[in-house]
Amino acid sequence: MSSLAPRPTNLRELNDSGWVSKSVKQEIYDNFIRQLAAGETLYPGVVGYESTVIPEINLALLSGHDMLFLGEKGQAKSRLMRAISRFLDDYVPYLDLPDSPFHDDPHHPISSAGQRCLRERDPADVPIAWWPRSERYAERLAPGTRFADIIGEIDPAKLAGGVSMANEEALHFGLIPRMHRGIFAINELPELDELVQVGLFNILEERDVQIRGYPIQFEIDVMILFSANPSTYNRSGKVIPQLKDRIGSLIQTHYPRERDLGIQIMEQEAAVEMGGDYPVFVPYFMREIIEQITIQARKSKYVDHQSGVSARFSIANYRTMIASARQRGVLLNEKPAVPRISDLGHLYASSLGKLELDLMGSHQMSERQVLDAVIAEAIRVVFEEYVDRHGLGDIANIFSRGVKIEVGDLLPSAEYARRIDRVPPLWDKAFELNAAEDPAVQASCVEFVLAGLYALDRISRAQQHGSITYEL
Repeated sequence: MSSLAPRPTNLRELNDSGWVSKSVKQEIYDNFIRQLAAGETLYPGVVGYESTVIPEINLALLSGHDMLFLGEKGQAKSRLMRAISRFLDDYVPYLDLPDSPFHDDPHHPISSAGQRCLRERDPADVPIAWWPRSERYAERLAPGTRFADIIGEIDPAKLAGGVSMANEEALHFGLIPRMHRGIFAINELPELDELVQVGLFNILEERDVQIRGYPIQFEIDVMILFSANPSTYNRSGKVIPQLKDRIGSLIQTHYPRERDLGIQIMEQEAAVEMGGDYPVFVPYFMREIIEQITIQARKSKYVDHQSGVSARFSIANYRTMIASARQRGVLLNEKPAVPRISDLGHLYASSLGKLELDLMGSHQMSERQVLDAVIAEAIRVVFEEYVDRHGLGDIANIFSRGVKIEVGDLLPSAEYARRIDRVPPLWDKAFELNAAEDPAVQASCVEFVLAGLYALDRISRAQQHGSITYEL
């Protein structure tokens, strides 16, 4: 029912309104079909899955399946699960009874309190309230989750108070029963205790909840979603076969297959304010380098491929790079501030801890050393794409005549123009990178060229006290 429609407050009014009871999967199916036919954006903010992941989700929704999202960290698994809740109705009615543990369907209550209410009261005396979409999705992280947390347990305090074991009031219900008529998601399924997995298997198979042999079975109406990493999901014994068999669809996610898509995701999720009193302008090659660092980390033999490298790695590094540039802008009153290669020297803070090293391949290399190697390789890859290799010899010859250029993240941009005034061929190459007349943009391009030449072993580099000197 639309949030703009008048909402009945008792069962008689609800019946007169023509409201029809639906299962949660039927409700999702109907709203999905309507949005699909209308050409609406089905999964806002999801980038790069248009021809791979999204079609599989669509088919699963049309099939009425519970789903498992299988992929490495940082592949938008949680975002996709949460996005499915947008296919729920804005509001659904439920029996507004203080002694009912569920949001009971007014026509098909599963609680004894709801069933008793329909038997004993006139429809005009049966109170109706409305459950908003925002409250019909619940999510739980598997590690540390107990059976009582998501399914339920006998409440000893109620037994001590004289409540009979034959009464559902003796039970404390977990998250899944309380999400009756909603969506429940579990992240990191393989980390779920085996006893809890058995309970989930029963829910997926029979759609009922049984707690410690309690004699009454509850026919739960809930869509269940899971997420998992392939390295643990496929490991023998981590997920019981019966549970795997009952999950309707397995949705395989992946990292962006094109760098430009990764940049789009990075900028969208970072959501950094570029304006304000101290604006920042980021040349596209600097965005490419940040995303390429993540790509190279995923390829590196020193990084554990089973763990993966999350999109959050790019996002955190992008924010750090912009923060370094903005700090320079504030200190030197440069507007706009423009990120440079030297700003990447601060990426240790946002990168360390996010890379899981391959203990067999790293050969005792530290995470900092691995990151240095990854950054250097990323600069080399992007630089080679921008600069015609046949012209590099002329630039390198300039350095052979003894020219030295010192750069640094706190060096004023105007200094770069003065320091390289004697080497116009370098400027020519910088302008090929779409350098503008702005000194801060020129400084960023100069550092890119210098770092690229160093990455290609055409010039040398010495680093000391936050400054870097390039020479042949």
